Amino acid sequence: MLDQKTLDHLWNFRDPAASEAAFRNAMTEGSYDADERAELATQLGRAISLQGRFEEADALLDDIDDDEPTVGVRILLERGRVLNAGGRGAMAVPLLEQAAEMADHLGEEFLAVDALQMLSIADAANSEVWMRSALEYASTAHDERTKRWMIVLHTSLGTFLRGKGRLTEAMVEFQLAEQWAERLGTERQREFAREAITECGKALAEGP
Repeated sequence: MLDQKTLDHLWNFRDPAASEAAFRNAMTEGSYDADERAELATQLGRAISLQGRFEEADALLDDIDDDEPTVGVRILLERGRVLNAGGRGAMAVPLLEQAAEMADHLGEEFLAVDALQMLSIADAANSEVWMRSALEYASTAHDERTKRWMIVLHTSLGTFLRGKGRLTEAMVEFQLAEQWAERLGTERQREFAREAITECGKALAEGP
């Protein structure tokens, strides 16, 4: 199956249309086998969904052969994303739970964390629980690419806690996000973490 870095290279989340073109081109290359092309197709579906073409994305995912287990996990994950993006988060939850469970069973650490992170979005009533579960899982990951989730997850949890008025807890999360960003992140992630710390610090100083 494809290494996550290969997929990262094809993705440009700021430009889903360009990502769509990149995945379509990759699927025509002779260097990928059938299972790898199926995996690429799941990402094509995601790129299409990010452009708001939910029915088209869903139909594409329907046509992908899910016999290969990792492809099956990606299909569940992308179906969950499509449902959530289309305003049907409750319907996405069981698919994302299944994706997380299957990914864990397969040892697909990155996908397991991805599914748990998506559950924190789709299942808003239990968002904090899912974020903490994702953090716990990512903290034990063996793969450095998976550990990079720690930056996003600490930032997301910090933002969530700040929104709840739990500023001291939020500050801890932003500081942890900065530590992970210094270790594994991009300059943009480091800057974002520092900005979050500054803003949270101001809110703490102002008091209730």
